[in-house]
Amino acid sequence: MNNWRIYILSNKKNWTLYIWVTNNLTRRIQEHKDKANNSFSSRYNLDMLVYYEQYDHTADAIQREKQLKKWNRARKVRLIEEANPEWIDLADQL
Repeated sequence: MNNWRIYILSNKKNWTLYIWVTNNLTRRIQEHKDKANNSFSSRYNLDMLVYYEQYDHTADAIQREKQLKKWNRARKVRLIEEANPEWIDLADQL
């Protein structure tokens, strides 16, 4: 259970944000840090995990991901800062 995560990456405080969903957050964050894929996150050096949520079911995680992607930037920043006011890289806590 609780094996699905939505996560938000950034490259520095209050900069570019990347939202996605995965069933293996540790592996996925390492791929971002290794620049394993030629993707949006690689091009913008997005490898700092600033926020994540856990879900039991794929559909719930995907629904939340879509919801967050529709939010305006200010609302996303507030969500991050409520949980992680210093914008530290949470990957070290995984």
